[in-house]
Amino acid sequence: MIWTLLAVFGLASLLAGRWAGAFVAFGTLAVSLAPLFVARWADIKVPPSFIAAIVAFVGGTLFLGEVFDFYETFWWWDIAMHGSSAVGFGLIGFVLIFMMFQGDAYAAPPIAMAFFAFCFAMAIGAFWEIFEFSMDQLFGLNMQKSGLMDTMGDLIVDAAGALIGAGAGWVYLTYRNRRRGLTRVIEEFVRNNPRLFPRGLRNRFKD
Repeated sequence: MIWTLLAVFGLASLLAGRWAGAFVAFGTLAVSLAPLFVARWADIKVPPSFIAAIVAFVGGTLFLGEVFDFYETFWWWDIAMHGSSAVGFGLIGFVLIFMMFQGDAYAAPPIAMAFFAFCFAMAIGAFWEIFEFSMDQLFGLNMQKSGLMDTMGDLIVDAAGALIGAGAGWVYLTYRNRRRGLTRVIEEFVRNNPRLFPRGLRNRFKD
């Protein structure tokens, strides 16, 4: 549905000569479809809920934020985008670390895995702030807006989101019978990709 709307808006913008709108629409479409192609290339089954979250985030950031100026219209939009992305990267960081241990829940303390997932998400947030600074300095943009206050505010929100995402990984390992919300997304990914988590997987799902 969202992909169809993006394609229709992009074509309408082309016909109307609104090149910037067309570029953002088709760019958003391409970025949101990229995870599907990468997952297929790597033979990884991504949960539909995670794909939907990626599409919603990319659309909210690039399309609604830039084309419809949501960043200026709604003061909380930037906070919502940074927070949700940090949660997602926290989950991704945990899954990557869990993959490194091949699904062995006892290879390291759960708090250690969660900590590294938190650091992964924060690193992504820091790199994004470097990107914004570079764009402002090299091309005269205003992505950082108020400068230091905007950067620190974004990093604080990133930390909160990363804590939630990494915390979900900790709950997943610590409380095996409480698989709800974000932990259910992790479980779905592990179940759909058993070849990535060969060690200890069978015992885990006996609970």
